Amino acid sequence: MSRARQPPLVTGISPKEGVAWTKVTIRGENLGMGPPDLIGLSICGHNCLLTAEWMSASKIVCRVGPAKDDKGEIIVTTKSGGLGTSTVSFRLLKPERIGILDQSAVWVDEMNYYDMRTNRNKGISPLSLRPSNPLGIELDKGKIPQKDMELIFPRMSGDFTSENFSATWYLIENHSESSFSVLCEVKVNAKFCVAAIHQRLESDGTERVEGSMTQRLENILNRASDTADTLFQEVLGRKDKADSTRNALNVLQRFKFLFNLPLNIERNIQKGDYDVVINDYEKAKSLFGNTEVPVFKKVYAEVETRIQALRHLLLEKLLQTPSTLHDQKRYIRYLSDLHAPGDPAWQCIYAQHKWILQLMQDCRDEFITVSMGALDLEGDARPSALGRLGHTTTLKRGGSLRIPRSNTWRYETPQQVQFVEKLSDVVIGQLPNFWKLWISYVNGSLFSETGEKSGQVEKSKKNARQRQNDFKKMIEEMTHRLVKLVRGALLPTTLPKSEQNLYGGWDNKTDLSGVWLTQIMHTIRLACHEALSTLEIPNDLLQVIQDLLLDLRVHCLMVTLVHTTEDVKRLAEKEDWVVDNEGITSLPSQFEQCLVQMLQSLKEPLEVKPGEINGFSPTSRLLIILSNCQYLERRTLLNLADHFEKHGFTGTEKITQVSVDAVRQLDRNLFEAYIERRADPISGSLEPGIYAGYFDWRDCQTPTGVRNYLKEALVNIITVHAEVFTVSKDLVPRVLSKIVESVADEMCRLMQCVSTFSKNGALQVQCNTHAHTKATQRAPFVCSGSFKLALDALPQLHSGADKKLLEELLNKFKSSMQLQLTCFHPACVQPVKR
Repeated sequence: MSRARQPPLVTGISPKEGVAWTKVTIRGENLGMGPPDLIGLSICGHNCLLTAEWMSASKIVCRVGPAKDDKGEIIVTTKSGGLGTSTVSFRLLKPERIGILDQSAVWVDEMNYYDMRTNRNKGISPLSLRPSNPLGIELDKGKIPQKDMELIFPRMSGDFTSENFSATWYLIENHSESSFSVLCEVKVNAKFCVAAIHQRLESDGTERVEGSMTQRLENILNRASDTADTLFQEVLGRKDKADSTRNALNVLQRFKFLFNLPLNIERNIQKGDYDVVINDYEKAKSLFGNTEVPVFKKVYAEVETRIQALRHLLLEKLLQTPSTLHDQKRYIRYLSDLHAPGDPAWQCIYAQHKWILQLMQDCRDEFITVSMGALDLEGDARPSALGRLGHTTTLKRGGSLRIPRSNTWRYETPQQVQFVEKLSDVVIGQLPNFWKLWISYVNGSLFSETGEKSGQVEKSKKNARQRQNDFKKMIEEMTHRLVKLVRGALLPTTLPKSEQNLYGGWDNKTDLSGVWLTQIMHTIRLACHEALSTLEIPNDLLQVIQDLLLDLRVHCLMVTLVHTTEDVKRLAEKEDWVVDNEGITSLPSQFEQCLVQMLQSLKEPLEVKPGEINGFSPTSRLLIILSNCQYLERRTLLNLADHFEKHGFTGTEKITQVSVDAVRQLDRNLFEAYIERRADPISGSLEPGIYAGYFDWRDCQTPTGVRNYLKEALVNIITVHAEVFTVSKDLVPRVLSKIVESVADEMCRLMQCVSTFSKNGALQVQCNTHAHTKATQRAPFVCSGSFKLALDALPQLHSGADKKLLEELLNKFKSSMQLQLTCFHPACVQPVKR
């Protein structure tokens, strides 16, 4: 069963007042399920169903009829909900009556409305089609009672369809207040009726006598018609003139926009309302872009001239520096909507790139030209580029990276330290926005919806793909400029001689201590490397900064050690020879303090941040010293002995032998230390790898290949091979033979500890050991007897099927690790020098 619907409810009407036949919109709830469901609509007591148009269950459009009530409710009746209610009312206004001959600014159309429906379910009789107001002038009923009219006009009627029709009765009843002039106009309408009657009478032969009543009446009506034509000629002329004036005003209103557009464009440009200018230009372009009217073409040409000037103005503002990222995106969007030629986004990127480079160079020139005593970073005597660079432009993401300083800080801090911090502020203030502008250019977010519709976004993405290499070169140039400027201030010897004058020139620089160098490293790490890494800039573009940090760390380490050495040497001058209760002076304590301070200063240089190169690896240093020792023994000491003999010095054999023995002893100690560092982790990983997953030699599954722990051991051996080969090719056989021998000894020990092997266990251990043997047997540094003890401790295979399976597993191992096994083959590749 369906639930009964709620009755209609009217909650709003628009407009809320008006004259008769005003079109209104009714809104509410449950206003019907469709047009057939609407069976009643009244406004101020007048039935408006005939003009009603059902739009939806919440909206009806109709016209208000000439109701008697000035103000009333809006009642809607539907089949499904019944009689409704209303929370609003409509006020019916009665307009002032405009006479036929009265002047008016607008033409009032004479409309006759007929009550075409007496009952919806009945047919319409012909009599019901009679006009309700045949004279067409305002009705004024109810002034004289019906009984009084019957007494005055006995046996007469005011109904003009009745045979006893009385015109006087009708006029008194309906037009008692109408003026005489208005009633005279009604005669014009009677002319046609009388003429028709006269023609009918003539056709019947009843009216052929000259001077009959109808003929005289026709003459009177003809004269009245001529008079009416004379009277209405002026009225109709005013209507035609009003229509032409109205059309002219509409035309002028339409073209007024175009005629005033050049002046409006100039005014809006001066106010900075570029969005309004762009919208007006798009509208004018759509309306008059292809016009052939000469006057319109002339005005539109003026519009194009001003728009072209606006394009130049916006491009100048876009390329102006400094500017914020928000303004850059805004001007690029404006130029895109104005269809500016070229690629404004790329022009902005190129201009920003040149400006940042110049800004960095000006920063260096400022510190070079200004002496240390007169240096004032906050003063007004700045180069032009730095002078325009405001604080809000450079450091929007939290301000300067420098810690708060005292007022005398700039006089106490070395010039190079101030320069590096200022240069870092410039980089962190400009390069992130430069990178974000490029990302917006790549993904097309610089353009508005108009740009998307016109294909600007796709064009931008295509241009960005073509210019990726150019932008990469820009980033490289800026990072290289940064690094070269820092090197010129701190490490000038690391620059080529051709660039020392451009980036160096710090003749009056002071030698920096380890503390100041540590602060510089901290600044570069935060302001340059880490801050730029967070922008997801590729690491290869930041590699030059990593190399700079490595050189600074090494330089800081060397300076700290040299200064500490000098401080220790000067301790003798501080000896006061005052003995305390323990019988010692203050010299040991001062020596300890020097070393503690040195260790504290070395903490920052020795610390390796993510993404930085660890240039202080102990194992790498051991290999380098081993290579040096080997060269000393084989070349240097022998060459020195020859030089001694050439200059007449005898008895150098003993000196040479002692030196060689000392170098060999150092070499043995360092070699054992390196082997211990590298071999122990590999050997130590064998036993946990063998018994991973609760592996049991007495109960294991049929082998499917070499186990992973052995593969991992081989990869670790290859890693050692690569490390040694990078430093010295001659050390490879010596180091790798010890590493392989250590692994073989550990495997032999582990196999001897196994008490019992199952059939599958024996096959697995044979597979592992033979795989390791075959992997290293071709290496020139491995002796064929390295795995003899390990092989002797293994159970032998007697079944032909087991031997065949072992061969298949070894071939599978050889095929899957062919690349790794190649590292153990003899090669004549020269070592890579760093």
